[in-house]
Amino acid sequence: MTYLETAINAAQEAGQLLRDHFHQDKNVDEAQHHDLKLELDRKAQDLIFERIAAEFPDHALYGEEGLGGNQESEFQWIVDPIDGTVNFFYGIPHFCVSIAMRQGEDILVGVIYDPMTGELWTAEKDGEVLLNGKPLKVSSRTKLEEAIVFIGCGKDEEALKIGLERFRKASLRCRKMRMMGSAALGMAYTASGRLDAYVESRISLWDIAAGKLILEMAGGSCELVPNAENSDIYAIKATNGLIPIDEVL
Repeated sequence: MTYLETAINAAQEAGQLLRDHFHQDKNVDEAQHHDLKLELDRKAQDLIFERIAAEFPDHALYGEEGLGGNQESEFQWIVDPIDGTVNFFYGIPHFCVSIAMRQGEDILVGVIYDPMTGELWTAEKDGEVLLNGKPLKVSSRTKLEEAIVFIGCGKDEEALKIGLERFRKASLRCRKMRMMGSAALGMAYTASGRLDAYVESRISLWDIAAGKLILEMAGGSCELVPNAENSDIYAIKATNGLIPIDEVL
């Protein structure tokens, strides 16, 4: 199978697992004030890693729930088995599986799968960007007054402070604001023209790797600033490339 086919199959299998357990009681591995880790996070990631390793045993595997494969490989798969875990746990049907593959720093494949709606976003560098097999593109909106913007607030005190102040400022200018609970879906929605921007001061690589390729190939802009203390944490500004988002940040 190709890289893209492998990512799609793994995402859909993991998505089926999550959908099958959506209405069932869920075992919590770790509970923090602003976050949860579920047994299903690990099971979904294990499933994804197994499917990828069966096709590409020499590749590196990097997921929210740990590492696998050959960490010396130039090819790395970046996996978030449940982006929106808290939504999933509370029975809110807004979460997804996110899988990206990169060679060095160059993302070659991005897949985001929403198992509750059946929506599948796929992108392959030098190929196509699709939503359920149909081409997609960002919105053509240029004014903040017409825009719908997703501001994320992160989990630590500083990120919360920054996010809430941005939300306040943007609320005064934008048509509508959203806090949705899934960074990957926020980027997929921006790529699809449903949202005009997703902004957050502290987000992990596995949340945004697939969405970055999907958004950029759909005509959007994704600016990442690495965290000084952790190279896999970023500040992100993902937009349709047209609205003046800096005016409210």
